[in-house]
Amino acid sequence: MSQVLLKSKVRFIALLFTVLLIGTSASFTVAIGAQSERTPVTSTGTTNGPVANPESAEHGLSQKAVEIGRVFGFPITNSMLVSWIAALGLITFAQLATRKMEQVPSGAQNLLEWLVESLYGFLEGLLGPHLVKRTFWFFATVFIFILCANWVGLIPGIGATGWGHPTANGFRVDQPLLRGANADVNMTLAMALIFFACWIFWALREDGLVGFLKELFAPKGESTGLLRIVLTVVFFVIGCLEIVSILFRPVSLSFRLYGNTFAGESMLETMANLVPSLAWLLPVPFYFLELLVGLVQALVFMLLTAVFTLLICQQDETASQAAHG
Repeated sequence: MSQVLLKSKVRFIALLFTVLLIGTSASFTVAIGAQSERTPVTSTGTTNGPVANPESAEHGLSQKAVEIGRVFGFPITNSMLVSWIAALGLITFAQLATRKMEQVPSGAQNLLEWLVESLYGFLEGLLGPHLVKRTFWFFATVFIFILCANWVGLIPGIGATGWGHPTANGFRVDQPLLRGANADVNMTLAMALIFFACWIFWALREDGLVGFLKELFAPKGESTGLLRIVLTVVFFVIGCLEIVSILFRPVSLSFRLYGNTFAGESMLETMANLVPSLAWLLPVPFYFLELLVGLVQALVFMLLTAVFTLLICQQDETASQAAHG
């Protein structure tokens, strides 16, 4: 892959990271649990602010992100903060890796080229040369971002600093200052809705409006007479069911990623609190498991969105290349 092509793709990825941040922050962040007086504390147990209700801490990890502050009246949650950290880290890495491109890559450039080329080759085998050129920027971005966000959420200390209350076994954090980005359904729903918008655009561009409707409702195969009429009715009903399935895809995509990420965080918290004296040891094996789960969930999200795109945009490769020059 040429340096120009690589640099162009990296810039596309960096651009979408920015779009994800703006879209997630501006449109899908929900302000919840606002508290006017809170003082952050560390896991050492020192605090100067009001202590949370001990009874509320026995219910485990909160299913919702916690508002930790406001900027010009705009709510900032702990999951949003981690998503910013992950995205800005990736953008910075991409810029540093492509600042001085070399013919024989090394270091950060070598890692980035390997990652981009591997993803491109993998998706090309799935989508074909034509479609991958038009959609690679999105699929590569969501994979890298989800993977990074999942792994950043596993960094020791995230979830161990925040607001809480003292217990007999030490200080317990009820509302962490930092929380995994994908453990907030607003983040996963934002990515799913962005894909849904891209999916509609790609489908209309590849098939046209008439072709798009035919792909959904028209009977497949060749038939005549009464059989043609029956198949037309059957495929129309199937098309209506497919529309319902399409509308539910953002929900299934977002809750699949959110559910697995939230379950992983809950499991780590449970292991840490199971035997307080062994809180430093029991979660360790599960951290390695969550590293694998983070990779698998990023891959699953990318593959599902790629397959959904392929199903609506699939057509003869030769005819497609001829139609698009």
